[in-house]
Amino acid sequence: MFTVGILICSDKGSRGERVDQSGEVIKGVMTRLGARVVRYEIVPDDPPVISAALKRWADQDRLDLILTSGGTGLSPRDHTPEATLSVIDRQAPGISEAIRAESLKKTPRAMLSRGVAGTRGRCLIINLPGSPRAVQECLDVLIPALPHGIEILTGRASECAREQDH
Repeated sequence: MFTVGILICSDKGSRGERVDQSGEVIKGVMTRLGARVVRYEIVPDDPPVISAALKRWADQDRLDLILTSGGTGLSPRDHTPEATLSVIDRQAPGISEAIRAESLKKTPRAMLSRGVAGTRGRCLIINLPGSPRAVQECLDVLIPALPHGIEILTGRASECAREQDH
């Protein structure tokens, strides 16, 4: 269906001081959706490192979707949104707005999330929080629209329509 990269942005995770659980949640959901997870990496919450990975995966590896986890809060070391904004061509604010709106129904802390979403070429990049439970809740919001959005972005939606016409 589509290719996915999972980028975990965590200082402790990159140093091996914390086991990544959010990436496992993302892998499980994407696999059930029929997507193929082809990249997975844990990096420090360092803007140049995050930006470089996003660029490489979007431009060289030509992934359809990159999901980041972590680095979206108010901590001085949370830089994922800024790194993402530095590499995307166009923002997709409706995605982050939908995630925050639905998350606010579960916890008032959702308003503290600074995650963003946007496109780089034909790749959709979405920032998710770092908590496994929050990641699952956010993915539940995304799943109904995600495959269609990726089909539109990659130009596969017109291919699907042509196939249905025949």
